[in-house]
Amino acid sequence: MAFAATIGFFDGVHTGHQFVLQRLIMVANEKGLDTAVIVFEDHPQKVLQGMQVPLLTTYEERMELLKNSGISKILPFRFAEIQALKAEEFMQLLHAQYDVDTLVMGYDHHFGSDRLTDFCDYQISADRVGMNLIRLPQNPESNASSTVIRRALLKGDIELANRLLGYPYSFTGTVVKGRQIGRTIGFPTANLSVSEDKLLPAAGVYVCEVDDRKALLNIGNNPTVNGMEQTIELHLIGFQGDLYGKQLRVRLLQYLRPERKFENMEALRLQIEQDVAALK
Repeated sequence: MAFAATIGFFDGVHTGHQFVLQRLIMVANEKGLDTAVIVFEDHPQKVLQGMQVPLLTTYEERMELLKNSGISKILPFRFAEIQALKAEEFMQLLHAQYDVDTLVMGYDHHFGSDRLTDFCDYQISADRVGMNLIRLPQNPESNASSTVIRRALLKGDIELANRLLGYPYSFTGTVVKGRQIGRTIGFPTANLSVSEDKLLPAAGVYVCEVDDRKALLNIGNNPTVNGMEQTIELHLIGFQGDLYGKQLRVRLLQYLRPERKFENMEALRLQIEQDVAALK
């Protein structure tokens, strides 16, 4: 089966990406083709510039979102292995080895070491390869980009980030042993260890969800108890039990308030009571 395909890193698989994927499926149906996504395992900026890019989605999360989008086949590439290829050489590789008949490009997408900027140049190369090339317009309903979403999260603007993503921003963490201070004031917390590659939003207190249970999330250094390192602490409303070693997937719903230093532990306890009441 020949494919209609598109190319990208797809960090977040946000509403902009979803627009491209939906149009890809439409093109494939019209042409009687199957669908494929050429996705880079490693971020191009990390390979080209040695930059560590905080990611909206881990590789596993991207794969899950892409598989749930209705795409038939995912073709993962290591960017370092193809970065030297010119646009035409890459198209030739996709056409000859992966049976890509039609390539669908986002309105601002570019690829190839020759850094083509004009769509006409891509079209000329595609014609020589014998590949059909389609350039999509910008999504009229969303200006989403991974960069814009990262900025929103770093400002604590969860509502904007979630709207541009099309789903609640989430991360997975393993429950590890903490200082166990929360339980002394009646609000035990699960301390989470999260992948260093994963972008965490601004410090503060958030309303979130774990499975179907509402929770409070605090990201910060616990200034009331003179904490020195950033911690990620989760208070699951009404939960009693042992979570050590378990993986929890946290979906962020709302930014509640900034983290701040309280006069004493009693003042902190009263504030958390207010936070729980607001959540309920």
